[in-house]
Amino acid sequence: MASDNEKLAELERAISAIRERLQSRYPEGHVALDVRLADLMPLVHARDAAEAKVASIGTVNPRAGGLLNSIVQSWKRLVSRVLDWHVREQVEFNRGAIDCVNSTLEALNDLNHALKELAERTAATQSELRHEIRNIYDRAEELHGEARELKDIRMHWQEWRKEWERKLSINEVQFLRSAADLQAAFNHRATLMEGNFRDIAKSQHSDFEAALHRSNLDVQQRLWADLDRIRTEYEGLIHHELRKVRQRAFLAPPTPQTQAPSQLGSDASDEFYDVLHFAEKFRGQEDRVRAGLELYVPYFKDAKNVIELGCGRGEFLERMRELGVPVLGVDLHDESIAMCKSKGLSVEKADMFAYLESQPDGEFDGVFCSQVIEHLKPADIPRLINLLSAKTAKGGVIAFETPNPECLAIFATHFYLDPTHVRPIPPALLSFYLEEAGFGRIEVHRISPAIETMPSIATLPESFREAFFGALDYAAIARKL
Repeated sequence: MASDNEKLAELERAISAIRERLQSRYPEGHVALDVRLADLMPLVHARDAAEAKVASIGTVNPRAGGLLNSIVQSWKRLVSRVLDWHVREQVEFNRGAIDCVNSTLEALNDLNHALKELAERTAATQSELRHEIRNIYDRAEELHGEARELKDIRMHWQEWRKEWERKLSINEVQFLRSAADLQAAFNHRATLMEGNFRDIAKSQHSDFEAALHRSNLDVQQRLWADLDRIRTEYEGLIHHELRKVRQRAFLAPPTPQTQAPSQLGSDASDEFYDVLHFAEKFRGQEDRVRAGLELYVPYFKDAKNVIELGCGRGEFLERMRELGVPVLGVDLHDESIAMCKSKGLSVEKADMFAYLESQPDGEFDGVFCSQVIEHLKPADIPRLINLLSAKTAKGGVIAFETPNPECLAIFATHFYLDPTHVRPIPPALLSFYLEEAGFGRIEVHRISPAIETMPSIATLPESFREAFFGALDYAAIARKL
């Protein structure tokens, strides 16, 4: 309220000051302007008279004719010529004074014109000023009226506020009392309901535990018996009947032939088990393997002639066919070759070293080799990479996927599951072989995080887990320079 009173008082003082200034400056209510121009005619006449005097300097007054007049006139002319050097400066000064007077007349004339124009502009400005002053008067009257209304509101507001605060206090007290009564009633009802609920729940829980205990033993016995029977039947089907079905579906009648010795590993233990069943059990379902191939799509989607060494079940060949990329698979296992041909894929049974040596140099612009080089003897790995360097066109891409020895988990669970594995190849060593063979722009991608298949390592410190239990596999991708 104090601030409102101060603002009203300040507004009234400002209005009064404006009124006093306007009344002192313009007591008649308007601004008068009377501009009188200087009369230049007397100065013009004086100039003309002075010019006549200047023009008569050096002339001889005429006189009546006669001998005496002739002598006098001759004498005057002689004196005039003699004094010409004495009055020359005065004549020039007089002429300069006349020129100065002429210039003064011109300046005064221009001044009169300027004063006339100024008077016209001033009259227009005075008209606008009078209009503005009238607006100020009207606005001042409006503000004064508003100030009176505000003052009246302020005076009544004090009374209204006191009554409003009193009623508000009474309503608050009544509301708090009602809320306290409702809360007490609610707490009492809630306590009763909670006690009843606890008693009912306890009774039901006791009955449920008794019934569960009575039926649990019988259910467990029947469940374990069924599981043992199903497991026995399943293993028998996988190891006996299912292998015979796949062999009848994919294998052609055996023909005697001479086969080049395999480069995959140092023994032939894979001849004594189903290769496709082994891949299904330990490498994973085809859909899972095919999902992991999306890493390589950007590198091979524009290739014109791609070869896959060790094509297996043909997941990579199928993905390239979907992209419209010409691709050929090479493998030594009859079951893999038969399965790929049943899918309509282009494959050839051959030893990869012999097949590559039979191809012309620069034949391929893309080479894919997944889960193969770990089966080779150590000396055959650089031999294979050098051979691929010769058979790959300039700018062609080559990709290897193999177990990652940086991850200790592969030695505990994954690497030695395959009896044909010889030794893992560290990423740094494989990158070195690629560099030595003329490949560049080498990229190493660590894939298949170990934590996905071994959740227990999540309890290890993160830095230690990333260093020693990171990715189970890695992919090395390079381009021929």
